[in-house]
Amino acid sequence: MVGEGLAFAESHLADGPVLVYSTEAPDTVRTVQGRLGAAKAGELVEQTLARIAQGLVERGVRRLVVAGGETSGAVVQALGITGLRIGPQIDPGVPWCAAALPDGETLHITLKSGNFGGPDFFTAAFDLLDEEAPS
Repeated sequence: MVGEGLAFAESHLADGPVLVYSTEAPDTVRTVQGRLGAAKAGELVEQTLARIAQGLVERGVRRLVVAGGETSGAVVQALGITGLRIGPQIDPGVPWCAAALPDGETLHITLKSGNFGGPDFFTAAFDLLDEEAPS
């Protein structure tokens, strides 16, 4: 799955921001959760998305929007982020941040839980960063 997600993203990055997400029919989710347990199934999805984010950063991506509280934690951990500098607010409670990566590069990242952000959040996030990137 990680390789497929990275291949998809790589083939579209030249066109602008790329959305990588997980979804499945409710019946399928219940079946998988029944087999693995809800916590383990969720952790597998979070770790997969974190590894995709890590692969994107390794390929030079320096702007990420991460949605989901547990997924945000998994991505921050996978990237080795130890601190964030708060930047401009995208929506109430959700700012762009600047993070120093272990190699010294700056990553612009926003961490959005499921309960924050309007219906145009993703578009608004990149529009705002294009106007005024956190320094």
